[in-house]
Amino acid sequence: MYLLLKIASSAVIIGVVTEVARRFPVYGGIVAALPLISILSIIWLTLQGTPNHNVSQFAWGVLVGLPATAVMLLVIYFGLKYSIHLVIAILLGIIAWGLFLLLQNLIMKAFAS
Repeated sequence: MYLLLKIASSAVIIGVVTEVARRFPVYGGIVAALPLISILSIIWLTLQGTPNHNVSQFAWGVLVGLPATAVMLLVIYFGLKYSIHLVIAILLGIIAWGLFLLLQNLIMKAFAS
């Protein structure tokens, strides 16, 4: 039951975001940047009995991923702005995301030592 509700709510969110973005691109981007998925995930994890410690770790993981996601979106933005094909821009964004996460993890480990 929870699985179907999660799938349906995710589909509705994606549908609303893409419809807003089609009519108002900047506002669609702002809506897409809202932490709806993170909040819904926290709610679902809690409702399914996940311990608070694990939910807290999930929230930390989202925070750790934010800078890399910003880098990915910047790469995609500039790729599309300079007429790079969408698939290539997305691939470059994903590569930048992965490299940034790797670098970020190396830096965090160096400071933790």
